[in-house]
Order: sequence, then C-alpha cells, then structure tokens
Amino acid sequence: MPSDDYRNSSFYSDEDVQRIAEELKKAVTIPVNVKIESELKVYDFSEMKEILERARRIVVQDCGCKTEFKNCDAPRDVCISLDETADELLEDNKHNSRKVDVEEAIEVLQRSHEAGLVHMAYTMKGEEKPGLICSCCPCCCHTLGSLVRNGVHTQILASRYIAAYDRVKCIECGKCVERCVFQGRRKEGNKLVYDTSLCFGCGLCVSTCPMEAITLAPRNSVS
Repeated sequence: MPSDDYRNSSFYSDEDVQRIAEELKKAVTIPVNVKIESELKVYDFSEMKEILERARRIVVQDCGCKTEFKNCDAPRDVCISLDETADELLEDNKHNSRKVDVEEAIEVLQRSHEAGLVHMAYTMKGEEKPGLICSCCPCCCHTLGSLVRNGVHTQILASRYIAAYDRVKCIECGKCVERCVFQGRRKEGNKLVYDTSLCFGCGLCVSTCPMEAITLAPRNSVS
C-alpha cells in the first residue's frame, strides 16, 4: 500500500517539479472498475478499454519510481506502455518489460486499483496520444508525489470525471478519506468535508465506499 508519509517527502525538489511540469502536455487520471454515471448512461470501464484497444502494442513493465524509492509495498509490475513507447522498452529490455494483450492489461489495472494506486495516462508534448499509463502512488511517483507535495497538482492534472456522493446514503465513516490521494476529503470532528476542486476522478473512493454513496460523473455536472 502507498505510504502516508508523502506529504513530508522531499525526494524531488521544486526545480524538479517545474521540469516535470514543462515536459508534460497533460496527465489525465482515468477511473478503473467503477461505474461512471451521467444523465443518460452508465459507463463501465469504457474509456480505458478504448485506449488499450486502439493500441498496436501493449507492454507491462515494473514501475521505475517504486523500484528506485521503495517507499511503499504497492505492486511494482503495473506500468503500461503503448505503441512506440512499448517498442522502445522491448528493444532495450528495460524494467522487466513484456508484451501483453488487452485482457491482461485490464487485469493489471484492476490489481493496482485495489492496491490504492492512481491510474494516469501521460501525453508528452508533441504527441497526440498517451504512450504511458502509470499506476501511481504519491510516496514514490516522481510526478504525482511531487505535484501533490508541492500543491501544484490542480494546475497540471486533468480529468473528465469527478466524484459525486449521496449525502443521504453517506454515513461519514471516513473510508474515502483514507483512499483519497489528492487530499480532497478530510474529517473535521465527525463531519466529512469534500473539496471538489481537489478531486481528479480516479475512482479510489468509489470502490471503497461501503454504502455505495459515491459515483463518478462528468466534471461539469458536479458543483
């Protein structure tokens, strides 16, 4: 599981964070294995499946950040590369990379989701489609951990969805607080406080809620 010490972590400097931000075109969080509720339909896994099914090649490899920093016991063999990025990894034989099909790639994402990791698709500058899908923890990931620690994740990260919850069903148990990587949920006394501006639709709270009070909805539908 990811460590709770990431808020005080200093494994990347402010200069490193700025360099990372400049290299990234966008980093989009993608929900996995949760229902996405809209006005007309219920979507299940469709966005991630589309990305994987359009890929010419899919490769799973060990996470370089978790391997280097070892700040938690989260699974390491959960990073996915696509197409040209996948070709390069196989050619260089890096990070225990291996070719997989769509079904196995989805199983990898399900396993990392259960471990509390955030799925992020990276699109680098000059590219039109993501080449890397990481399953990130804030205590090791050079991007997610640094951005959250420095409080600039709201400026860099993007997502199509946001968590919405039924206040009537919610029993304010706090399980979603424990799973929220982005610090969007906290307890003040016995009251649950939810800051929607810090939610990036990763879905970790959805699969954790014992009352099924949380769903994912299009970002523009939740205030």
